[in-house]
Amino acid sequence: MKVMIRRAEGALSAYVPKKDLEEPVVETELDTLWGGWVRLANGWILDLPEMAADTKLPITVNARKRSEVE
Repeated sequence: MKVMIRRAEGALSAYVPKKDLEEPVVETELDTLWGGWVRLANGWILDLPEMAADTKLPITVNARKRSEVE
């Protein structure tokens, strides 16, 4: 799914246009963000693609939502 990742006031957030959902990122697997997963405040876990650590935000990427049962 398409997800826009941005940084506002020092905090990361994710916006999913198809769901009209914007949630803060509360946990990340990797400090560099890319290539790992992020947990949103609503409990969703999204797998982000591999990208350069210095990728500028905001950016829209194809992320994969993990199933609820893992």
